[in-house]
Amino acid sequence: MADPDPSNLRQLPTVVVVHPRERRSKCTAEPLRGRDDFLFVRFPDKVPVSLDSYIRLGIGGPELSDADAHRGLLVLDGTWKLVANMEPCYADLPVRSLPRISTAYPRVSRLYEDPSAGLATVEALYVALKLLQRTIDGLLDQYHWKDRFLEINGWSGDHDAVSSRE
Repeated sequence: MADPDPSNLRQLPTVVVVHPRERRSKCTAEPLRGRDDFLFVRFPDKVPVSLDSYIRLGIGGPELSDADAHRGLLVLDGTWKLVANMEPCYADLPVRSLPRISTAYPRVSRLYEDPSAGLATVEALYVALKLLQRTIDGLLDQYHWKDRFLEINGWSGDHDAVSSRE
């Protein structure tokens, strides 16, 4: 995969691939639709940009690092079971994980247990984009659990604390 020219970094939108069974009313990333720095795609539709220089946020890959700063970011959005069914379609993208972060999103499922490292989509986007030194302005503005998320991770009132967290 070819690495993009760093001067073109701002032109790479964050791609959010949403499973059609994901309820938009429950989707924490939904308020980000329409932003120039995000591209929402309904699974299994083809992503209308080249993914040659993208990485996929997921569990089980090496931790996201400065070495990934020049790459585009793709995120799969849906329940854990739905995302597991989507992953094979993006198996050619290198997977990157996030450091251990606590979620504020209240999860209740009688059928499936979420992975302990599971975050709400908007939480994962916030952390990933901050670690990649991209704009996080307004990302959590409409997230109901914003204050709790920042508080439990030691970032209360400090949106710039992600990269300096121990």
